[in-house]
Amino acid sequence: MDSFGNYPREENFDPFSVMLFKGLQVVAFLFFIALLVMNPEAKTGKIDTKAEFIIAITWPDNHPDDIDLYVEDPLGNIVWYHEREAGFMVLERDNRGGANNFITVNGKKIQNPLREETVSIRGFVPGEYTVNVNHYLASGADMVPVSVKVEKINPQLDIIHYGTVELRGAGQEKTAVRFKISDDGKVLDVNYREKSLIQLTRSSRRGGK
Repeated sequence: MDSFGNYPREENFDPFSVMLFKGLQVVAFLFFIALLVMNPEAKTGKIDTKAEFIIAITWPDNHPDDIDLYVEDPLGNIVWYHEREAGFMVLERDNRGGANNFITVNGKKIQNPLREETVSIRGFVPGEYTVNVNHYLASGADMVPVSVKVEKINPQLDIIHYGTVELRGAGQEKTAVRFKISDDGKVLDVNYREKSLIQLTRSSRRGGK
């Protein structure tokens, strides 16, 4: 023993080896935490909703007019701004043009320049679907071009329809596209015959936004 009553060391103390060992422990711990962060579904059980079809309309950025999207399924369900969920259909986004249309960016509330409405179809019923656009609110007499896109998501991405509808005044409704789905989800027919969906919704509910 030395003069302080301690047993003599059997080997020399190496501070570098100790620091290296501690460093490896920290790396292993961080790797374990990273695995937990990369796979949160295992902890939360979160299930992402799968869409079968996506229907979207867009019109020029910063345009003041309010354009609305209506979609009817084969059972007569209609999704629109007063009925945001109907059957398997969900109105994901209702855009009111320049009226009370704001988003938050970096903690600041700013005017949303984008003009888009989107409907997802999360399951399908065999039969015909109708997609209409309505010029709900017009700021002037100028024509508004509205792009309409229908995408089939599963089992692969297919563009069912892409075109432009011209709206020229408040209250004008146009059929953008109608398409039929078979029992196995295949698109059988695409046509453009006019059909009013607003008249059908008025029979069940009245009132403004």
